[in-house]
Amino acid sequence: MDNTGLKVIVHASAFFAPYAVPLLIYILCHFFVEDLEMKKLALQAIFFQLVMGALLVISILLIFIIIGIPLVIGLGLLWFIVPIIGIVKALNNEEFNYPIVGAWFK
Repeated sequence: MDNTGLKVIVHASAFFAPYAVPLLIYILCHFFVEDLEMKKLALQAIFFQLVMGALLVISILLIFIIIGIPLVIGLGLLWFIVPIIGIVKALNNEEFNYPIVGAWFK
């Protein structure tokens, strides 16, 4: 089943509702549609946002140590760039797994 538009919405939600939209998509796919690919993608998006948020909080706490500043910059860029890569892959109908958490859902 081709859900290109839904995939784009899940990836783009990282910029306006990073937890609510993937959770809603997951619930809808779990109870009504039974699309395993969309369920997996929605869970990956939720966990990616949670992990990136936790890593950014930790790196902000480490800001007083030299490694904290590059870590904040790198993770901030990663948090912004990965959903854009997901949008491009979804528009090209390619499979996309989020880094860090993608291997948890294989």
